[in-house]
Amino acid sequence: MARDTPVAHVEIKCHSLHGDPEFQPADQRPLTAPDRSRPSTSFTAGFDLFQPFKKWVSWLVPMFVVANSVLFFISMYVNDCPKNSASCVGRFLGRFSFQPLKENPLLGPSSSTLEKMGALEVDKVVYGHQPWRLISCMWLHAGVFHILANMLSLVFIGIHLEQEFGFVRIGMIYVVSGFGGSLLSSLFIQSGISVGASGALFGLLGGMLSELLTNWTIYANKPC
Repeated sequence: MARDTPVAHVEIKCHSLHGDPEFQPADQRPLTAPDRSRPSTSFTAGFDLFQPFKKWVSWLVPMFVVANSVLFFISMYVNDCPKNSASCVGRFLGRFSFQPLKENPLLGPSSSTLEKMGALEVDKVVYGHQPWRLISCMWLHAGVFHILANMLSLVFIGIHLEQEFGFVRIGMIYVVSGFGGSLLSSLFIQSGISVGASGALFGLLGGMLSELLTNWTIYANKPC
């Protein structure tokens, strides 16, 4: 036998100006329990629209990796070790074989080839009026071990930063940091040549640490 829904009878007692109490019945509505099976519409709509971070598609950092790799292969092609030396490493690679380990233990081209490709040399920048070497040197690498270490670091650090902040900011940090690293190298390495993207990588690393310190509370309170 089904139960009837209970109806609340509420009377409101008020005082008139003459002092006689009056009773006025309130609205008679059935007492029903609130339906908790469906969440609040306003809350769910706001939750669906809440997006704390906008993820960018990373394409600039992979392009940097490709550019560095292509220039390394071009350097090895220009080097042509079998033409200039009889003790090349990996002679089965033909003109892509490496210089002797005594000359370049990083498995790469000779210093003269790197200088021809645009390595940083202080005398050529200052007296030869070739300031473009401050930029070109950051795209060259001395050997296989050198480019592997730098490119793995670039992928590990750069892709995450580009997804968070976009290609414009990350590209500017990469180029400006690489240029600053070239300037420091020219001050401390007066003799010899300098190549590599270490300055640009340290700039990205500084950007990552800055982002971590700035958003420390977000990462600390992030649920598992």
